[in-house]
Amino acid sequence: MEKKFFTTRTILVLSAIAIAAMMRLVPHWPNFTPVAAIALFGGAYINRKALAFLVPLAAMLLSDLFLGFHSTLFAVYAAFIITVYIGLKLGKNVKAGSVALASVSSSVIFFLITNFASWMSGMMPYSPDFSGLMQAYVAGIPFFNNGLLGDLFYNTVLFGGFYLISRRYPSIVKA
Repeated sequence: MEKKFFTTRTILVLSAIAIAAMMRLVPHWPNFTPVAAIALFGGAYINRKALAFLVPLAAMLLSDLFLGFHSTLFAVYAAFIITVYIGLKLGKNVKAGSVALASVSSSVIFFLITNFASWMSGMMPYSPDFSGLMQAYVAGIPFFNNGLLGDLFYNTVLFGGFYLISRRYPSIVKA
């Protein structure tokens, strides 16, 4: 007998991801977005592995339809997929410390991948050598700071909110 997919828990997780994705559309500091938190939370709490990747990617794609596409989109989605994978591993050990470590790790991965892609695209005025790559990383530090703060904030909201709801309504976690 196959378990029902649309449980109260699943609806809660999907709703949290949808609301977080909509937060990309409101004015915010550069890179202070719920992008990594959506991926991490989806990976940790969506029970079906394929959907753990598909749902956050779909939420990201839908918000990108409104925000527009750019030349380094592939790198952003690659970092996003890696973050979902981290969330899958986290799902077995969701605790404050492990969520914080996963959040910081996903921020660093996103920074490294997307700044590398920006440097590779040649659209920025960096030389096509190691020195240029390092310039790209240094120039990205202010965005990394905002991204890290955003990831920590939104992961606290998503994981913390789910924890508080599960404490109040334990049947949701079991569903």
